Amino acid sequence: MTSEEPQPRIHIGEVSGSTFAIGSHAEARSYHGATLPRDEATEQLLAALRGLRAELSGAEPTDEGADLDAALADAEDEITRTGSAGEGRLRRLRALLADTVAVSTVAASAATVATLLGT
Repeated sequence: MTSEEPQPRIHIGEVSGSTFAIGSHAEARSYHGATLPRDEATEQLLAALRGLRAELSGAEPTDEGADLDAALADAEDEITRTGSAGEGRLRRLRALLADTVAVSTVAASAATVATLLGT
């Protein structure tokens, strides 16, 4: 190419919900909206998280309950998006559940989730 020939250009504006690759050996994979595979233990944990959240919604509102609900929602979201929950998130849930298990209105579900978390 001489300096007078137009040079190839790439301009990318706003990109949302797209997958692309650039380069001679690039490979693009898209998982938009795809459900990632989960093992049976993760499915059980997800169901238990949802059950505990449902019970919490009917309990007397407390700061501890709000913290637990937020952590449960985060774990549910992570499992739904990635197929699993990270160890840090599970550790936080274990700590919150240890404080919550004594609450009689959610004790059964909290104990189930704690068992599935391996506490």
